[in-house]
Amino acid sequence: MMNNLREAAPSPPAVHADALTVRRGTGRHPRTVLDTLTFTVPRGRITGLLGPSGCGKSTLMRAVVGTQAHVTGTLDVLGHPAGHPRLRSRIGYVTQAPSVYDDLTVRQNLDYFAAVLDPGRTATDRRRAAVERAIADVDLTTHATALAGRLSGGQRSRVSLAVALLGTPELLVLDEPTVGLDPVLRRDLWNLFHDITRARGATILVSSHVMDEAERCHDLLLMREGRILAQDTPEALRTRTRSATVEEGFLRLVDEAGAHTEEIQR
Repeated sequence: MMNNLREAAPSPPAVHADALTVRRGTGRHPRTVLDTLTFTVPRGRITGLLGPSGCGKSTLMRAVVGTQAHVTGTLDVLGHPAGHPRLRSRIGYVTQAPSVYDDLTVRQNLDYFAAVLDPGRTATDRRRAAVERAIADVDLTTHATALAGRLSGGQRSRVSLAVALLGTPELLVLDEPTVGLDPVLRRDLWNLFHDITRARGATILVSSHVMDEAERCHDLLLMREGRILAQDTPEALRTRTRSATVEEGFLRLVDEAGAHTEEIQR
């Protein structure tokens, strides 16, 4: 007996880029910030975007969330072109600078953003539950009534993360969320990231220039000077470069790329 049921089509990756390029400046010699990047971010995993400051990580993240200008090539996010209106409620984005109102309390900040994401009188109970869950997720329950402007830098960063967690987004884009945080808080946030992917099936794209954080990711995108040096798992990268750590492997890739460039220029 023939089975007439069609197999469900596989879900598209969280992010897929092909020849993604961003240039800045006008005139005959614009500056290339991202140079023909091709990569895939799989669903339900933590992908670390790592590289030195100024290599293009923040530009790439703005392109993914649809706020970057002068983008060419292909960039699809959750099955839609980056910036598509249907993606607004499906992506959570945390910038390097905390995006909160200093004259509001932690809970008031979240109440405001929850109302923007989920408007309407009938959604009051749902919004309240989402706010309390997000506050608990980032361990700010005891600071819920504190003004955001009186919090430490790390606590304000956690408020921004809580805002991004409202609405249980499918994709979280986190731009260096652990910068300036103490080791204990960094550990706790990484535990939260893994809980989010494991319990909710969400995808996380997180940037950092701290190489030891690469070991906490499922997959890696290593960047330098606007280009992708490698896309691999931490273990595969260490094996391929015969290195003890991801940082050592990254440096070997940098040296190999520099040697290749010099050979071409001769």
